[in-house]
Amino acid sequence: MSRFRFPPSRLGTLGVFVLAGLIFWASFNVSQGSNIRTDDSLLQMSDLVRERGKENARLESSTADLRADVAALTRRDNAGGAAEENRLAEAEETAGLHELTGTGLTVTLTDAPPDAGPLVPGVPDPSPNDLVIHQQDLQAVVNALWHGGAEGIQVMDQRLISTSAVRCVGNTLILQGQLYSPPYTVTAVGDRDRLRDALDDSPAIRNYQQYVAAYGLGWKVQEHSEVTLPGYTGSVDLQYAEPVD
Repeated sequence: MSRFRFPPSRLGTLGVFVLAGLIFWASFNVSQGSNIRTDDSLLQMSDLVRERGKENARLESSTADLRADVAALTRRDNAGGAAEENRLAEAEETAGLHELTGTGLTVTLTDAPPDAGPLVPGVPDPSPNDLVIHQQDLQAVVNALWHGGAEGIQVMDQRLISTSAVRCVGNTLILQGQLYSPPYTVTAVGDRDRLRDALDDSPAIRNYQQYVAAYGLGWKVQEHSEVTLPGYTGSVDLQYAEPVD
């Protein structure tokens, strides 16, 4: 899903010999002597990712309950008084740990039908990668909404925080340890006019819109007079690499 997307008007005809060489090379490296048509390793990997996603969801729920207990104990034993509690609450709100309500909008991105053909004269037939949502498309929407002054953003059912990473594997989204399939929804709280202007001004989204027109990729923007984003409930511990002794 992280494959670069070129404008349809510039796709053109690829060199036959270059394409053939790439196919032979990819086939050799993937198969390594096995029959790639009957190799079920990819299916096994997909099943493993989905199973780990379910386990992560269970652990995230348990973590949220434990963090709520810790927060309650911290406030009970806090000797700093009301001012300290207010500073803590403000920090948690800034970090995205509390619900956020306000005006906003939701962007929905959807794969095109697998048998979709060109919808515009002169556009070449699509490859399978032209018909699916890529990591860069989701990242472009998220980045544009932040640029448009979003106070908070939710992707699917999860609130984004400063350490969140939108990553895709194959045709699925992995976000904070959980697995999602399209259609993908991105909801932001903020000034709706500014958010829409930021979407319209994004070069990456304008490029995506060419594929919407050419092949029928899904794009929908729904405005909300009031929408509530959940607080982030996952771990806030920072993980980092350490040198080996």
